[in-house]
Parts: sequence; structure tokens; C-alpha cells
Amino acid sequence: MEIIYTLHANEQINERKLSKVWVEETIKSPDEIRHKGHKHYATKKLNGNTLRVVYVKESYIKVITSYFVK
Repeated sequence: MEIIYTLHANEQINERKLSKVWVEETIKSPDEIRHKGHKHYATKKLNGNTLRVVYVKESYIKVITSYFVK
């Protein structure tokens, strides 16, 4: 399934020095996933940190934001 990024997601990924590979790995193989309305919250442990990716799923996946959870 195609993964696209909102402008906000791209800005946050760059600002937070995240990798799109990490984001996509979290979406494709999350340790945990929660749903709130139409949004999906995927989390995955990476290198001792927990990454959360917020996205919506339609005929494609649209990443809204991503960040490390403390």
C-alpha cells in the first residue's frame, strides 16, 4: 500500500531527525496499534526509543505526524 506524507509530517520528520525508514517500519510492523476515530497510532521500539506514528488509512496510508514517546 502506498504511503504518503503530509507537509506537517515531513516537517516534523526533518525537525526531529527521524528516518522515513523508521516511520514505514513502524507502520508495517508495529509493536502496538491503537485506533481513535479514523486515526491509527502505531508504536514501535527502535534503538531503545519508542516511535509513534499517527496516520489515516484509505486506499493509501497518509502519515500525519511521528515522534518519540518518553
